[in-house]
Amino acid sequence: MIYQSLKNKETKIAIIGLGYVGLPIALSFARQLSVIGFDINQSRVALMQQSIDPSNELDASTFIDCDIQFSHSLDDLKQASFYIVAVPTAIDDHNIPDLSALKKASETLGKVVKKGDYIVFESTVYPGCTEEDCLPIIEKLSGLKMGIDFKLGYSPERINPGDKVHTIDKITKVVSGCDEESLETIASVYEIVVKAGIHKASSIKVAEAAKIIENSQRDLNIALMNELSIIFDKMGINTYEVLEAAGTKWNFLKFTPGLVGGHCIGIDPYYLTYKAAKLGYASQIIAAGRYINDSMGSYVAQKIIQHIIKYSSNVKAAKVLVMGATFKENVSDIRNSKVADVVNALKEYHLNVEVTDALANSEALKEEYGFPLINTIATDYDAIIIIVPHKPYLSLDNAYFASLTNKNALIADIKGIYRGKIKDRQYWSL
Repeated sequence: MIYQSLKNKETKIAIIGLGYVGLPIALSFARQLSVIGFDINQSRVALMQQSIDPSNELDASTFIDCDIQFSHSLDDLKQASFYIVAVPTAIDDHNIPDLSALKKASETLGKVVKKGDYIVFESTVYPGCTEEDCLPIIEKLSGLKMGIDFKLGYSPERINPGDKVHTIDKITKVVSGCDEESLETIASVYEIVVKAGIHKASSIKVAEAAKIIENSQRDLNIALMNELSIIFDKMGINTYEVLEAAGTKWNFLKFTPGLVGGHCIGIDPYYLTYKAAKLGYASQIIAAGRYINDSMGSYVAQKIIQHIIKYSSNVKAAKVLVMGATFKENVSDIRNSKVADVVNALKEYHLNVEVTDALANSEALKEEYGFPLINTIATDYDAIIIIVPHKPYLSLDNAYFASLTNKNALIADIKGIYRGKIKDRQYWSL
């Protein structure tokens, strides 16, 4: 039985893709089993071999007492009998699912899978993708058949970058398999590291769908808050004050407005709407939520531009400071950061836009979005936009912002963290 062979370290478990999701999974298993951490990026592998997380999420102590071999070699990968795929799934410029990484991982699996092996996908996909898009590639290249020669499963990842509380062992794990035997075996393997419990889905498609609606639900709730913030702004009402009042009811869901980026909430719903369209159904509610959230960067920029036009005699000479460039607070992750939408919209009006961030990498921002971080913050801004409330920003006060700005400057506090604290400058929040 493969479970016992893994427990006895007679065979190995391999994690394919060692990013924000794959590396924490690999290290969790490596405290109990013998693990191969596989990634095609040789420079990332070299860093992990030195106990360095290239994503800056895990410190060196996390690698201690882990039985893991980091590699980019197919020969090493062939030593495993249980494979977990955790490669990223993205969208293209037209919001169409980009399965290139997933298909490449499937090609890799087709070259290494053997009779008796298990393959479990964790990458977020639309329902049907594992069996309809990945499986045929594996079977074609390996010459093996699922269910007869090897087993297939799906277990959606639930890693939350920057979250030190809801770690893999503390979150209920959804698992699925191609048959009853594979379901039980896959559940048993994950039980080795997941202490919060296992939920056995009835099919691979059900497990895939469960993952995709987790983030679609959050996306829609945030979209509602964003639309409400636009409406309340026209009424002269502060959205956060409204939410505080409404939140006193026991069953009110406490979502807040903001820019929706990152590699999950801002992307996953497009996988569902894409699959629905393939089946002849045009999504309405999910698509509407995506439209609202994707439009918020331009909306924020418009509010800044309107203020500057009102108070500046020379718009092209106006300066704006953007604080925060990652996709959310307290992480260095810049993937799908909607801060870029704000910066680009402001630059269309030829404003002088400068960006600072407590955690982001300047070179990575320059390569991905075309703008770096500034080295020195000036003292003559016409507007400051606090988009990502990193922990170091929480203690900033009225005097600090006054010292950086002109008399009629606007402090745009996207997440409302300085509400009631800005006295000497004009203030606006979502």
